[in-house]
Amino acid sequence: MFKRAAVLIAFLANACVTVNIYFPAAAVERAADEIVKETWGGRTESAPKEQPRSLLPAAWKIVSVSFIDEVFAQEADINISNPAIRALKESIKNRSGSIKPFMDRGNVGLTKDGLLTVRTTDGLNLKERAEVQQLVDAENRDRESLYLEIAKANNFPLESVAKIRSIFARSWVEQAQAGWWIQDGQGNWKKK
Repeated sequence: MFKRAAVLIAFLANACVTVNIYFPAAAVERAADEIVKETWGGRTESAPKEQPRSLLPAAWKIVSVSFIDEVFAQEADINISNPAIRALKESIKNRSGSIKPFMDRGNVGLTKDGLLTVRTTDGLNLKERAEVQQLVDAENRDRESLYLEIAKANNFPLESVAKIRSIFARSWVEQAQAGWWIQDGQGNWKKK
């Protein structure tokens, strides 16, 4: 009896550790797509992905379904709407109309880490050069703050901010408009 209790306690302790280090990448990906679309008017929603079919025996499917439902419930509950996050999303959205013309002309590009950079000042007067740099700096501050706030709002460890940034970077690139300059993983620039 004691041996069974010890095995059960060890199993539960392991389960708790797994839950505590779990990072809901799929939920963050959905949140990133939603936020990018909401703030920058990204691409239209893609078709839903087909769920994999279970090859487990029928008796195990009941247990499996219950476990999967709980995981999906946790993923669906990611917080992207506290006051700080809403303010950052609004700030990014309000600024997007001012930045997009510079992106359309190729002055501003999207870096491999999902931030903006001034690629060239060709064709810009002194006032526009200062304006574009201020816009890019403000945008990058808001994006970095957004990733940190998402981590805080969901009690993710600070190490998760890099994962959030990476997930958002993919979404910014995927939803970028055709003709915008994008930096690839090696740092080379190309038009989307």
